[in-house]
Amino acid sequence: MKKRVLAFDFGASSGRAIVAEFDGETISFHEVHRFSNDPVDIGGTVYWDVQRLFFEIKQGLLKAKQDGGFDSVGIDTWGVDFGLLRKDGSLVENPVHYRDRRNEGMVDRSAAYMSRERMYELTGIQFLDFNTVFQLLSLKENRPYILDEADTLLMMPDLLNYMLTGKKATEYSIATTTQLVDLKTHDWSDEILSALGLPRRLLTPIVPTGSVIGTLHPALCEELGLPAVPVVAVAEHDTQSAVTATPSAAEDFIFISCGTWSLFGTETKEPIVSEKSRAMNITNEGGYGYSTAFLKNICGLWLIQESRRQWRREGTEYSYADLEREALAAEPFRSFIDPDAPEFGTMGDLPNRVREYCRKTGQPVPETVGQVMRCIYESLALKYRRTFEEVCECTEKTYDRIHVMGGGTKDGLLLQMAANSCGVTVYGGPIEATALGNIAVQLLACGAVKDIAEARAIIARGEALRRFEPQDADRWEEAYRAFRAVIG
Repeated sequence: MKKRVLAFDFGASSGRAIVAEFDGETISFHEVHRFSNDPVDIGGTVYWDVQRLFFEIKQGLLKAKQDGGFDSVGIDTWGVDFGLLRKDGSLVENPVHYRDRRNEGMVDRSAAYMSRERMYELTGIQFLDFNTVFQLLSLKENRPYILDEADTLLMMPDLLNYMLTGKKATEYSIATTTQLVDLKTHDWSDEILSALGLPRRLLTPIVPTGSVIGTLHPALCEELGLPAVPVVAVAEHDTQSAVTATPSAAEDFIFISCGTWSLFGTETKEPIVSEKSRAMNITNEGGYGYSTAFLKNICGLWLIQESRRQWRREGTEYSYADLEREALAAEPFRSFIDPDAPEFGTMGDLPNRVREYCRKTGQPVPETVGQVMRCIYESLALKYRRTFEEVCECTEKTYDRIHVMGGGTKDGLLLQMAANSCGVTVYGGPIEATALGNIAVQLLACGAVKDIAEARAIIARGEALRRFEPQDADRWEEAYRAFRAVIG
């Protein structure tokens, strides 16, 4: 029997509703609704407009009904952000954006409560200022009345699932992004919560990826004329949805989930928690079947996206194709940045920050649009090389290919540079990896697909992958030495 599922895929700048049909052999899918996801700055605090996002979900449900209906629904989003609910289910305030400045310095502040070594030993999660644990620590120290008023914390996809079903639960993959989950028990770490003085009462039970949360709420069904179909807790962290869809039959592979962020890593059966991985700040995020994505968050296409927004603010509109052409025309290997330097993590005049970074590090300053873009592209590719080496060192394995998935696979220049920099074949695709992972878990949940290996084989059959072979090895090796000299 054919199965039709509806996948909502939310990114940091847009969202889509995608209807997929599985006939037992292949997955066909198409977009029925697309919308922007625009953060809102009010009084110096950056919020997510979650009410508007739920409005867009309703539009997606209606359009999917008109398209022929669906048998289940799943939602994936970015990680770390959350909403706080009162006892009556109302929001205490709109969820705050992970790029808000309230998170600055919280990693260092947390050391007063628990050592980084112990927190990493318990969670295996990379230290980033915006991880949920540090957002909560900021609330505890600066706005404790917010926590006092709250009854329940729900991560962004779980908050949207609650709006759909009235049921409160936290899916495993999104829970691990909080840096509050004990990687051995797959449950909340009472040790961390107690040490930081964070309220355990806010947290819901963690459910395995692929669980059915509930069905569409009766009031919603009446409003929209829908049947009470199941809502599935897919791999709700978009990175883990993309990993689920990796089109590889091999047990060992490297992936880059390439979008606003570049999530670079491999899938392992067990977490890798060692002094080496902690020093390299590599994370162990949970995935389908309690697998582990051993990966590193790298500031990805955000650098290009925010530069483009700045030039638009200055009165010049560039398409991404325009920026790629400008980069190709510029002199190669002129200057480099560390894509993960703190000054590149917040909104604003990013091209000028690139120039200032190069000025401070004694390099030629990129003045033109093409020079700025060339600097960003090459620096990203060289950061991939460094992370590739770190992952190989920690896993004690070698890899002969990299699968690049997500919207960034449209960028052929970046994929070719990644192949050149890392010295291995790069396969680009699927572009819709996150949505396909969402779809696959819904099919697994209803028994239409038997296991993750079959899901990946089905996805691989349906995708035409782009292949990029390494070029100019000597020049890229020399550039890598110069890059390492700049970033340390």
